[in-house]
Amino acid sequence: MECVAISLFLFLFSIFTFADGGSIGVNYGRIANNLPSAVKVVQLIKSQGLDRVKVYDTDPAVLKALAGSGIKVTVDMPNELLFLAAKRPTFARTWVQKNVAAYHPATLIEAIAVGNEVFVDPHNTTKFLVPAMRNVHDTLVKLNLHSAIKVSSPIALSALQSSYPSSSGSFRHELIETAFKPMLEFLRQTGSPIMVNAYPYFAYEGNSDVISLDYALFRENPGVVDSGNGLRYFSLFDAQIDAVFAALSALKYDDIKMVVTETGWPSKGDANEVGASVENAAAYNGNLVRRVLTGGGTPLRPQADLTIYLFALFNENEKPGPSSERNYGLFYPDEGKVYDIPFTSEGLKNYRDHRSKPARGSQRRSTPVNGSGQVSTSSSGQTWCVANGEAGKEKLQAALDYACGEGAADCRPIQRGANCYDPNTLEAHASFAFNSYYQKKARVFGTCDFQGAAYVVTQPPKFGKCEFPTGY
Repeated sequence: MECVAISLFLFLFSIFTFADGGSIGVNYGRIANNLPSAVKVVQLIKSQGLDRVKVYDTDPAVLKALAGSGIKVTVDMPNELLFLAAKRPTFARTWVQKNVAAYHPATLIEAIAVGNEVFVDPHNTTKFLVPAMRNVHDTLVKLNLHSAIKVSSPIALSALQSSYPSSSGSFRHELIETAFKPMLEFLRQTGSPIMVNAYPYFAYEGNSDVISLDYALFRENPGVVDSGNGLRYFSLFDAQIDAVFAALSALKYDDIKMVVTETGWPSKGDANEVGASVENAAAYNGNLVRRVLTGGGTPLRPQADLTIYLFALFNENEKPGPSSERNYGLFYPDEGKVYDIPFTSEGLKNYRDHRSKPARGSQRRSTPVNGSGQVSTSSSGQTWCVANGEAGKEKLQAALDYACGEGAADCRPIQRGANCYDPNTLEAHASFAFNSYYQKKARVFGTCDFQGAAYVVTQPPKFGKCEFPTGY
């Protein structure tokens, strides 16, 4: 019976494996001082069979290099420009004309990401997001480019109030009326997708004792049943994506499509960064490519083929934060592969997920995550993380941006009007953000460093009337 089942599986696999599926793109970040020229980068992207790229600005050299390549491009309006784009339609108009219309259609710009993870931006730019998106779109309409170029804004999974089980997915309550409903209505009116940055690695890294590595890497596993709707999930990625779909459904925006604008796995990390390895990065990205290109959506949206952008094209040696932040690349700066995975259906025909044998006595776990994709843990002893005032303004600001952005620290209390906004100093705000990150990481050694911008203290920090938490 087992042989029959295996034969049937292989038969079905041969039929469906290379059906039309989703699309694979790559994020081309440039926070580094040793990357090849934009012309060489475009040649590299084309040589890998990739036909989509997302960039984090509108650098002329990059956009000119992409001209005539046939590669579809998503450009980014940086968060720091949202205020001007929202308040001054003329600024948005000039920006679009200079940075988008001037290159299109020779450069196939298909989308504009207005900001990135704005809801966790420590500079409190949320209220400017939708007005900026509208002003950008209005300019595209005037230039008759609105059909070819869509406008959206990537959100982080931290924008979810709940994500476990996936069927209970919901957006953060304080953002629904002020941000999500206006943004989703805009996306519906303009036929644009919601952009989502999803990193199963973050959930696994912080909770490897309760999350199965196989579940995180798209490998064979028993699956996890959603107690809310009975659907079985075989990957953490699908569970995270369906939590966003459920959040959309809760607000009656089922018709909005999704693009996963960032996802990836680091090939190297600090000693405390569990799971960061070449083998795991290759497995995650390789199996994700196979999962996307072989067609089919998620358990909740089975017909929703996904477009995803791998993060990132290169290891970026000047990114702040832990070592993993500088090791998400698919390629080294010399264009050599960090690991070998395919990016096309043709390449998948010979692809195999190479895995090492588990250590003797090791156990596989299939317990899912909860909350926003993390399981709260804490260690004994009262310690806090605070900013090192001698690190300098530039280093503190970079570390603060990381903690409140990709680091997923809870920075809401230091927003204007919140209980920890005062004293309104960089050191005070950075201390709160660093401590939030440190506590969320269970006070593990090395999580209060930020490249010398922070240190651990054993007495409660004193910044105005703000109380620093000791656990989440």
